[in-house]
Amino acid sequence: MKQAARIALLYAVVSAIATAANIGCQALVIWAYQGPHAVPLSVLAGTATGLPIKYVLEKRHIFGFEAESLAHDGRLFFVYTFFGVFTTALFWGIEFAFHLAFGTDAMRYLGGAIGLTVGAIVKYQLDKRYVFTRRLPAGAM
Repeated sequence: MKQAARIALLYAVVSAIATAANIGCQALVIWAYQGPHAVPLSVLAGTATGLPIKYVLEKRHIFGFEAESLAHDGRLFFVYTFFGVFTTALFWGIEFAFHLAFGTDAMRYLGGAIGLTVGAIVKYQLDKRYVFTRRLPAGAM
């Protein structure tokens, strides 16, 4: 299997695992609490569960990276999370642009799919260039 196809497959598997953990945690929160802020709390809990799982799996299985220390790992996780916020905004922007431009659910979903794809590609490139690299000294940031 070519390297790019192998990475794409691994990336998809890691994303599926993190997504399952996120959605599972959201469902558990909704099951346990049906109060006035159940949905935002479930999304927060799901993100807090899925994000570190995705980080650890990508760090190990996509990039084959090992942090120099716990502090270094914390700095990497911060940058990784920042790029995730940026690429999520990109995804949402594309999805909402399709919604505004075409006004149908089908086109919004298409925009969402395109946005997720573009976001994943950009996120991989950012992580490859700026997160999981030896160029970031342990004392940086």
